[in-house]
Amino acid sequence: MSKTHRNVRYISNLTKDTYALVLAGGRGSRLHELTNWRAKPALYFGGKFRIIDFPLSNCVNSGIRSIGVLTQYKSHSLIRHLVRGWGHFKKELGESVEILPASQRFSEEWYQGTADAVYQNIDIIRNELPKYVMVLSGDHIYRQDYGHIIAQHVESGAKMTVSTIAVPIEQARNAFGVISVDETGKIVDFNEKPSEPTPLPGSPGMCLASMGNYVFDTDFLFEVLEQDSQTTGSERDFGKDIIPAIIDNHEVYAFEFSKSSKNDTYWRDVGTLDSYWEANMELVAPVPALNIYDKEWPIWTYQEQLPPAKFVMENSENRGDALNSVVSGGCIISGATLTESICFSNVRVNSGSLVEQTVILPEVTIGAGSKIKKAIIDRGCQIPPNTVIGHDHENDRARGFRVSENGVVLVTKLELEKLK
Repeated sequence: MSKTHRNVRYISNLTKDTYALVLAGGRGSRLHELTNWRAKPALYFGGKFRIIDFPLSNCVNSGIRSIGVLTQYKSHSLIRHLVRGWGHFKKELGESVEILPASQRFSEEWYQGTADAVYQNIDIIRNELPKYVMVLSGDHIYRQDYGHIIAQHVESGAKMTVSTIAVPIEQARNAFGVISVDETGKIVDFNEKPSEPTPLPGSPGMCLASMGNYVFDTDFLFEVLEQDSQTTGSERDFGKDIIPAIIDNHEVYAFEFSKSSKNDTYWRDVGTLDSYWEANMELVAPVPALNIYDKEWPIWTYQEQLPPAKFVMENSENRGDALNSVVSGGCIISGATLTESICFSNVRVNSGSLVEQTVILPEVTIGAGSKIKKAIIDRGCQIPPNTVIGHDHENDRARGFRVSENGVVLVTKLELEKLK
């Protein structure tokens, strides 16, 4: 048997002994009205997916088939998506994607933090009898083979392993947990969302950020969660409380994301309107930074059975065109022009409209003669004919639309209804 085959078999056995918990209860308040009625992991991304599909697909593609999804904030659309798209696993075959809503199992409180969310489901984890537990953030866009981080965790003798990525200091400031390691990769310092991140040695403009993904020995996880639950003043959070409390006395190691990445160093925290818009816009490039067309590492999701996209009307005045754009099933581009834009399912863009650099969520209709540029249009919006958005930000704000720091205009049904 070849060494490569033995390694694959070794990792597959490790993933079978792993239970994954996806933290999907976050609100995503910096996305403003986009998350008024849905949790951030339920937000649409990339023309047909939801954010939650990325960590779940990573689990399935990595061989982890026992998964719990912890939900809390406005979870109806998220749960509906999970039931429709991820409810086909067979528990009797050792496979499941279970929804674990906040249900006050161990206290009178709802989930108080990331660590408390896991602690309140200890009995469910224990019943699965895993050797290892992965705790995953449910609101980032990336592709990763989790088998490699689990293998390093076991081989290093770590009690906890943290997936890390090098990011610019400006990007990490007040945004990510920042890690310092020794020459062996052991974590020696951890600061949650510091205003002045510690630079990487030899790379003064970069720092080592936590991706919010962790591997634990199961018994150790139970031990530290029990201790934290009895610690006065704890915010019950892995980054703020658990990691700083254990790094001095336990083997806690960093894992480099690039060692298991399926897309070089691609990892996006789409937590603001600008970062969400930018990550979607990257997909319209001829060679996008995120390869969602890789058949060897597919991104799974729920999708309706829809007719193909259609581009109609061709005359001297108007023609149905989509240039450098992503257009999903059920869409009709009728005598309109779409450039550098993303259309989710069942979008209709009517005659004479010009839509540029815009993310259009499902079930949107754009009226004839409209001019829209650099916008995000929320699900179900009905844009009246001859509407102009994104060309005059003062006018956009006067009509009640939110304009981001980088000039992205957010259009929602509520604001449109106020204009009637």
